[in-house]
Amino acid sequence: MCGIAGVVNLRGNAVELTEISRLTNLVAHRGPFGEGSWFSANRDLAFGHRRLAIIDPGEGGYQPMVSADGRHVIVFNGEIYNFLELRRELEAQGAVFRSQSDTEVILAAWRAWQEGMLTRFNGMWALAIFDTQTEELFLARDRFGIKPLLYALTSERFVFASEQRALERSGLITVSLDVDVARRLLLDAFGVEASERTLCREVRRLQGGHCMWLRRGKLEIRRWWRTVDHLPTIPATEAERVERFREIFQDAVALRMRSDVPIGTCLSGGFDSSAVICTMAAHETAGMGPRDSTSWRHAFVATFPGASNDERPMAEQAAAWADVVPTFLEIGRADALTELDQILDDNDDVYIGLPSAAWLIYRELRRHNVTVSLDGHGADELMGAYLQEGQSGAFRLRNAAAALGSNSALARRGVDLLRALMIRRQGHYFLRGGLRDVPAELPLVGEDDMLPREWSALNRRLYRMFHSTVLPTILRNFDRLSMAHGIEVRMPFMDWRLVTYTMALPEACKFSDGYSKVIARQAMANLMPESIRMGRRKVGFNSPMPEWLNGPLAGWTASLLDRKVPAFAELVDEEGLRQTVSRLTSSKQWDWETASRIWPYLNMKWMLARS
Repeated sequence: MCGIAGVVNLRGNAVELTEISRLTNLVAHRGPFGEGSWFSANRDLAFGHRRLAIIDPGEGGYQPMVSADGRHVIVFNGEIYNFLELRRELEAQGAVFRSQSDTEVILAAWRAWQEGMLTRFNGMWALAIFDTQTEELFLARDRFGIKPLLYALTSERFVFASEQRALERSGLITVSLDVDVARRLLLDAFGVEASERTLCREVRRLQGGHCMWLRRGKLEIRRWWRTVDHLPTIPATEAERVERFREIFQDAVALRMRSDVPIGTCLSGGFDSSAVICTMAAHETAGMGPRDSTSWRHAFVATFPGASNDERPMAEQAAAWADVVPTFLEIGRADALTELDQILDDNDDVYIGLPSAAWLIYRELRRHNVTVSLDGHGADELMGAYLQEGQSGAFRLRNAAAALGSNSALARRGVDLLRALMIRRQGHYFLRGGLRDVPAELPLVGEDDMLPREWSALNRRLYRMFHSTVLPTILRNFDRLSMAHGIEVRMPFMDWRLVTYTMALPEACKFSDGYSKVIARQAMANLMPESIRMGRRKVGFNSPMPEWLNGPLAGWTASLLDRKVPAFAELVDEEGLRQTVSRLTSSKQWDWETASRIWPYLNMKWMLARS
C-alpha cells in the first residue's frame, strides 16, 4: 500500500526532479516508510513512490521497481493477495524472483500475460507500468475501484497520482471548478465517484475496472471488468449455497491475513466487522498459512457515549468471542471540532457527514503501530443492509424506483426529478435555478450493464449501489481517511469471488423475513455471537451528526455561512440555506435526514473557501 505518482512530458522535455518530488511529497502520508523515484533514459517520464511497507518490508519491496531484464518499470499501490499462488505458477514457467514482494510478481505476470494478468489478480490496486522499449505506459485500477487513480492530460504533459488534491497542488496543471459536478454532488453526494469526472475540471478519475494506455501522447481507455459477465452457476440447494458462501468468505479473510507486519480490525459491533474478526479467529484455529500475520489480535472500537449510534456492548461481545482485548476510542461532543479542518482536507471531497469517526479510529491504529485493518466494507451494498426497523415500505419504494431507473437514462432522469422535488418539499433543496435546473446525472460505471431478466428489483438496486453509487463513494472516503495515517484497509466482503457469487444469488438469499444479509447470517451460524448474527439493528459507522450539529458544531456552521465565497454563492441560494440552518440549530431539530441533506452544502462551501 503506497502513494504513487508520475509525470510524462509529451513534448520530450525533461521532467525536473523538483516536479516529481513535489508530486510524491503531496502523497507522503500514504507511505511514511520511504520514497523513491525513477526517470526514463531521456528523462521525459518520471515515476514517484511513497512506501507503506507491508509485504517484504525490507529493501526487496522498494519502488519504483525495475524488472530483472530492465525493460519494465512499475509503481503500484495496493495488495495482490494471491501473489504466492501466482508466484508458484510463474516460477513453473521459468520466472526467477529476487524479492518476496507482490510487486515483483506483478512485473513477472505482466511479462507472461500482459493485460490478461488483471483477471488473475485477487486484490486491490492502482498501478502504472512503463515499457522502456516501446515507450508505452499502461495504467490499471482494480475491479471495484478500491484503490484510487487520478490523472490529468494537457497538451504539455500527462500526470497521475493517488489523490486529487496532489494533482491540484502540484503546480503541474491549471485548476478550475467543474460546476456540473459541484451541482450534482449537492443533489446527490453518491452520484459522482463512479464517474470519470471530479470537482476539478482538469482532473479525471480512472474508473474502477478500467485500464488505459498512453501511446504517442494519446490516451486509450477501456473497461476490463464487468461483474455481470462473471456470474457463476450457483448450487441447487440452500445448504450448498450457504456452504459455498462460507468457504469463499473464510478464504477471503485468510488471504487478507497475509502480511509481514501486524494487522488488526476496526470493530463496530455490527454484523460485518464482527463476522470478519470472528473468522480471523477461526482461521488461526484451523491453522495459519504461509506469510499470515500471527500478530492479528488488535481490535479498535470507536464508541460514542450517549449517542444514538454507539455499539460498544456488541463490539465487546464480538471481541470476547474472538479472544481479543479491544482498544476503545471514545468520541464525544468535544471531538466535533477536533482536527476538523484537517479531516475535511484529508477527505478532499463532498460527503453527507463529517467523517471524524473513521479518521480518528485510523489515527489510533497508527499510534499503536498497526498498519493493516481488515474491515467489513462492501457487505451492506452486496447484501441489502440499508433497511431499518419501520422502513420496510420506503425500502420497497426505493427498490421499485431503482428497477424503473435501471431501464433507461430517460427513466433515471425522471427518478432524479422526483427526488429533487421531494427534497425541495422537505425544505432541503438550495441549488440556484430551482427545479428548472436540476443537475444532470453523470455516466457511472455499471449503470447500463445488461442484468439478467430474472433479477428482482432488489438485486438490480444492489448492483447499482455496489458499482455506481453508494459503495464507490464509501470506498473513496475510507481510502483517504485511512491513508491519511498510512493505514491499509483490506475488505474480505469485496473479494471478487464472493461478489460475483453473491450477486448471482436470488433475492431471498439477501433479504427475507425482515432480515438482510441472509446468506451471510446463515454461513456464520455457530461462528460468532448469536445476538450479533441475528441482530436487526443497523448502525452506520458515522460521526453522530445530529448531536454535533445541535450542539458543538453550531458556531462553526454559523461562521462558515458568514464567509464570502463567490463560487459557492453562484451555486447556492445562501440566504435560504442560512435561514434553514439557523432554524434547525436554534430549535435543536437536526436529525439524520436533515444532516445528510444539508451537510453537503456546508462541506462544499468549506472546500471552495479552501481553494
